[in-house]
Amino acid sequence: MHNNVSMQDLVDEIARLLDASVTVEDRAFELVAYGVQSGVVDEVRQESILRRRATAATRAHFEAYGIATADHPVRIPEAPGFLARVCVPLRHKGVTYGYLWLLDSGRLPDALLDRAAPLFARLAAALAHEAQIRRAPLDDLFSPNPQARLEAARGIEGPLVALAVAAGPAEVPVSWSLPRDVLTGQAGAHPAFLAPPVRAREAATRLNAMYGVPVGAGDPRQDPEDAWESWREALSSLRVAEKTGEPVAHWSELGVYRYLVRLPHHELAELAGETSALPEELAATLETYLDRAGHVQKTAAALGIHRQTLYYRLGRAAEFTGKDLSNGQDRLLLHLSLKARRL
Repeated sequence: MHNNVSMQDLVDEIARLLDASVTVEDRAFELVAYGVQSGVVDEVRQESILRRRATAATRAHFEAYGIATADHPVRIPEAPGFLARVCVPLRHKGVTYGYLWLLDSGRLPDALLDRAAPLFARLAAALAHEAQIRRAPLDDLFSPNPQARLEAARGIEGPLVALAVAAGPAEVPVSWSLPRDVLTGQAGAHPAFLAPPVRAREAATRLNAMYGVPVGAGDPRQDPEDAWESWREALSSLRVAEKTGEPVAHWSELGVYRYLVRLPHHELAELAGETSALPEELAATLETYLDRAGHVQKTAAALGIHRQTLYYRLGRAAEFTGKDLSNGQDRLLLHLSLKARRL
């Protein structure tokens, strides 16, 4: 609700005024509201209503008309699979928060759209209001203070997954660029996000695309008061992602890194020291070999080298480290050391 009028009320009023099929989507092309069908409908509108969001192909088609930055209605002509329509960017204080779509068979002149402009503005303000209330006190929710967590958790429902991004506060994106049920905020030096488990992977992928930097994701917690545990995992996952070059790292999929990242720095450095004498090429060769359980053919193929070259490099690695690659304990130590070396 916004000023005691819901977005659905505004959509219904616009549909009546314009006698047109109306659909409203947020900036992420997820369905917000829609009006009663009027006249012919195409698959794009059907898909938006049935699946609650537009497809990537549909989004790309419409964004090519510059709707993300337009400050006036944009007429989009008919195309194969698309009926002609008018897109009204829902902008509030210079920011586009979503799009209102009107199927247009030629009955929507500019003068009629101008009459509906105040309603468009109210709808944009309602979307902006919703985006603002999606910001949550995540710094308190992830606090070591139980009382602060209790207060911050009120009104928040679980289960939730915490997401951490390697970016500064000035780079926090406006929340409309994420799914509508993702909470945004700030926790320490990191932009912080809480997403329902079913949304976590999608949100993490979007955050990586928006920032162009790694994202770490924790495991779900049913109780919002326990979300700080997921946040701690998200930060550790982020650290692993930054060191290994992965765009997104999920705590549940980190394998041995889940244990290595918890080691004190001096212990991690000591473990990494077991292979510190290895030149980078030999270290990469040995890690690839151990990652593939010592399978020579798979390792040679992965590295794009001849098997004899692989044998030579492995022999050199054994000389540098003083370890026997036919010994299981030595192989385990070297494998852990190479992973620690990345951190």
